[in-house]
Amino acid sequence: MSSQGTQSVDDLSRSFALTTRLDAIVAWGQRNSLWPLPYGTACCGIELMSVMGPKYDLARFGAEVVRFSPRQADLLIVAGTITEKMAPILVRIYEQMLEPKYVLSMGACASSGGFYRAYHVLQGCDKVIPVDVYVPGCPPTPEAVLDGVMTLQKMIKDRTPRPWRDNWSSPYKNTNADSVLPGSATSRVPSSVAHLSGRPS
Repeated sequence: MSSQGTQSVDDLSRSFALTTRLDAIVAWGQRNSLWPLPYGTACCGIELMSVMGPKYDLARFGAEVVRFSPRQADLLIVAGTITEKMAPILVRIYEQMLEPKYVLSMGACASSGGFYRAYHVLQGCDKVIPVDVYVPGCPPTPEAVLDGVMTLQKMIKDRTPRPWRDNWSSPYKNTNADSVLPGSATSRVPSSVAHLSGRPS
């Protein structure tokens, strides 16, 4: 670019000003650059794939950069049934995610256990991790998932208080991590989870 062109750009930039708050522009960046980590365990995971496809195109909302590493993601999408054996792994993934981090519970199974009223199924992932947005359905439609993402974006924009997140502590905090991994002979379910299904801790 010529010096004359540079000078005209400088003059133009001095002719107007944009005013905003720092937290507002940070929230604008956060809500339009969510990096989701899909935790798909059942049919909701298949439905989530269509949300990423060209027909519904989650990229329009800035959330198309799917990451399968918790250290590169800030939106955990729990899509499907969560068994009690999966619960400590889900907590570990959540703890390894970047701050600020958010959770979207997709479908009836992730939100409340769905029709699996059984001892081995967690009756909602919010028993072990804090959930920001619940998307109902079995499975939910892609439009419902998009609405859930937009609801989360509005929460970020408005800086909605999240007491469920601020007051959260891991149910496995005082438990040896190796003893709760699936397949462990000494695997135990913490009392906060065990009472939900009647299974002894």
